[in-house]
Amino acid sequence: MSTHSPAIPRPTVPPPDIVRCAYMELVVTDLQRSREFYVDLLGLAVTEEDGTTIYLRSLEEFIHHNLVLRQGPVAAAAAFSYRVRTPEDVDRAEAYYRELGCRTERRKEGFVKGVGDSVRVEDPLGFPYEFFYEVEHVERLNWRYELHGPGALVRLDHFNQVTPDVDRGRTYLENLGFRVTEDIKDSDGVTYAAWAARKSTVHDTALTGGKGPRLHHMAFSTHEKHNVLYICDKMGALRLSDRIERGPGRHGVSNAFYLYILDPDGHRIEIYTQDYYTGDPDNPTVTWDVHDNQRRDWWGNPVVPSWYTEASSVLDLDGNVVEAAEREEPSEMAVTIGADGFSYTRPGDESGSYHGEAAKGFKIGHQV
Repeated sequence: MSTHSPAIPRPTVPPPDIVRCAYMELVVTDLQRSREFYVDLLGLAVTEEDGTTIYLRSLEEFIHHNLVLRQGPVAAAAAFSYRVRTPEDVDRAEAYYRELGCRTERRKEGFVKGVGDSVRVEDPLGFPYEFFYEVEHVERLNWRYELHGPGALVRLDHFNQVTPDVDRGRTYLENLGFRVTEDIKDSDGVTYAAWAARKSTVHDTALTGGKGPRLHHMAFSTHEKHNVLYICDKMGALRLSDRIERGPGRHGVSNAFYLYILDPDGHRIEIYTQDYYTGDPDNPTVTWDVHDNQRRDWWGNPVVPSWYTEASSVLDLDGNVVEAAEREEPSEMAVTIGADGFSYTRPGDESGSYHGEAAKGFKIGHQV
């Protein structure tokens, strides 16, 4: 796969009407250790489980699960799953990807428990996408406060995908009906990352430029910053601080308070406070300069190299690891780590120019 692959065409048939990101299926190599991480540490609710699979959900969810952990030989992401608005949208998804020439597989009984008629595809970027409508309802745990710990995870918020050519992926997602809410560019027009939404938040998925296709992370929301801080304290008390990769901190992009942690297989999980409303049809895209140190961390804290280089493999529909291709365009890591010497905190101190809304606010609120 080349970063200069031909553009992905827009099919003549309409895309499915996607409501939101709904669940991720992860393959893990030690189911018990993964259970300890996601249930005992993070407090996700077990909907059901057996000797090979655990179905988990966040506290405000009413569908069967937000996360499937499946025992397997190689740790990887098996499905990025989206709920669509009607049963007919599953038909539309199948027709849409068939016209794109993508491999599809349809199962009326669903691929996992709790989900009915579904179609899985190997999408043009190499990711395993799934679309479904039919689902088993379960108890929504909003009012079960005896189950709410101080680090309560309330919703699945988003996925983040690593792909070599972000512009190509952006066009594909926009054709699929996503709105790009924020992006990171340089003065030459190179796009390093883009955030794309179907629900009225900053994103349901994001594209990060790098070796791919790979899963960068999946994210669960908490209500407030203290929920994130409690998870840090709990991990420290359990001598799991080595599994804290990055944060806690405040993102410039999305404005959310964040923490990145690694599960026993190295799958990256973000704990994320709610961001901001983006549901108006004329919601403006916020563009950040790749040289702005505050785009990734509002406080200017450095990003560890592993955050740019490490990610989870993804599987094709046969369960084989998809080969990842290197990014040929400039790397955001080089800017972030400072290898080019041109990163900045205060606009005006850099070699390039900043053209994002956040910089305007910075100049107004922080005169120097």
